[in-house]
Amino acid sequence: MAIWGLWVINKAGGLVYQRSFGDGLPHLTSNEYLVLAGTLHGIHAITSRLSPTGSSSGAQVISGETFKLTILLTATGTKFVLLTSLAESTAESVLQKAYEIYADAVMKNPFHTPEMPIRSEGFDSRITALLG
Repeated sequence: MAIWGLWVINKAGGLVYQRSFGDGLPHLTSNEYLVLAGTLHGIHAITSRLSPTGSSSGAQVISGETFKLTILLTATGTKFVLLTSLAESTAESVLQKAYEIYADAVMKNPFHTPEMPIRSEGFDSRITALLG
């Protein structure tokens, strides 16, 4: 079981936080991460409209052959995305804890501008303690 990365995507689809953990991920450029975040935002928006039984919050898990993306959509439209191995069973609870850290360390910071990149040492250190 492994956790490889955490992304935070704002409600407009912009990547506001990206962090890789451990080895195993190929090195991507900043632009490639931005494109991935925007693409995932679009996929999530489309999947929220696909439910034949009414409204849906969109895709919650996207699986590949060797990885899994678990998505937590917050009430404000911010998405927390965790990139893990297929065997990782704690992704939902880890995302919930990351969201709590975000609410406490970022949103309570009077110097943080909403929807802008997260530049908080407190957030980084607490995420490292949670995932690193």
